[in-house]
Amino acid sequence: MQSVTISVVIPAYNCQEYVARAIDSVLNQTCPVGEIVIVDDGSTDNTAQVVKGYGDRVCYMYQENAGVSAARNAGIKAAKGDWIAFLDADDEWLPDKIEIQTQNLITHPELAWTTGNYLECLCDEERRAEHTALPECAGFLKGAGFFESYFRAIQVYQWGHTDCMLIQKKVFDAVGTFDTNLPIAEDIDLWLRIAYHYPTVGFSAIPLAIHHLSSENSLMKQARITGLYADFIQRHIELSRKEGMLEQFQPAAAFMMRRWIRSMLFKGKRSEIRELLRRFPRSFSVCYRVLIYGLTVFPRLTAGGLRCVSRIVRALRLRRRVTRRPS
Repeated sequence: MQSVTISVVIPAYNCQEYVARAIDSVLNQTCPVGEIVIVDDGSTDNTAQVVKGYGDRVCYMYQENAGVSAARNAGIKAAKGDWIAFLDADDEWLPDKIEIQTQNLITHPELAWTTGNYLECLCDEERRAEHTALPECAGFLKGAGFFESYFRAIQVYQWGHTDCMLIQKKVFDAVGTFDTNLPIAEDIDLWLRIAYHYPTVGFSAIPLAIHHLSSENSLMKQARITGLYADFIQRHIELSRKEGMLEQFQPAAAFMMRRWIRSMLFKGKRSEIRELLRRFPRSFSVCYRVLIYGLTVFPRLTAGGLRCVSRIVRALRLRRRVTRRPS
C-alpha cells in the first residue's frame, strides 16, 4: 500500500465560489495524493480561471456539459493513480481523510474500496454534525474497519457518500464506471455494482469530509418522471440475480425504498410512492402499505403537515442530524 498513488477526481460546474475550498482541502492533506484531476463540465462562470490559478498542482480538463457522471468518468479515465478518490466541488475533505483511509487499507490489504462517515454542515446556520454519531458507528462496526457486506451497510444508513469513496482503479475495469444514462442515484448504482463483485467495504467511523448543505449542489439533478425509483430497484433485482446476490440485495432494497418514500412524502409525490408499493409489495409489511396508502390519499395535506412538524423540530433543535430544509 505504501507504493500506490491516489488520484482525486473533482467534477466542477459553475462552482467558482467553492472550488478553491475543495482543492485546498486536498492540497492540505496530512498524507499527500498523487494528482488532482478537475473536470470542468462546461462551466459558464469563472470556474476555469480559479482552477487554472493553481498551475501544475492540478490537472484541468474541460468538456462540453454532459453531467456529473460523464465528468467523473472522464476523470477516472485520465487518472494515473492506482486508487481513485472523489470530491464534489462544493464540498471539502477533512485534513486527515487520506491518512485515515490509507492506514485502514494497510491494515486490511484485501479491501478494494473504502468509504466512511462525514460531517453535514449548514454553515449559514452555524450547524454541523456527523452523518452518524460516533457511538452508533462503533456499535455497528464492532471494532472492525470494514463492513463484511455493503448490503448490510445500506441497512444501517451507510450508503457511501461520494466524497468519502476511495476505490482501486482496477475495480472500474471489472464493473464499469458511472452510468451516464441514469437520471437518479448514479452513485448508488455504481456502489451496488461494485458490491456484487467486492461485497466487503472499508469504513471509517471518524468523519472524512464535510458535505455542505447550505450551498445548492451545482451537480444535483431533480428527477421528475414517475417510475424512476421503481425502475432503479428492478434494474438491480435483475443485476443482483445475475450475480447470485439477490438474497443479499433484497433487504437493502427494502431499506432504500422506505427512505425514498419518506422523502417523497415531504414532496407530495403520490404517484412515485404508489408505484414502489405496487411493483414491490413483498418488500413492505401489510401495515406499512396501508399506512403509506393512507398518507397519500391527500398528498399535499400530508406534505404540509410533515413540513410543519419539520419546522418545529428544526426551530427547537430537537434533531441531532443536520439536514436541508424540505424543498
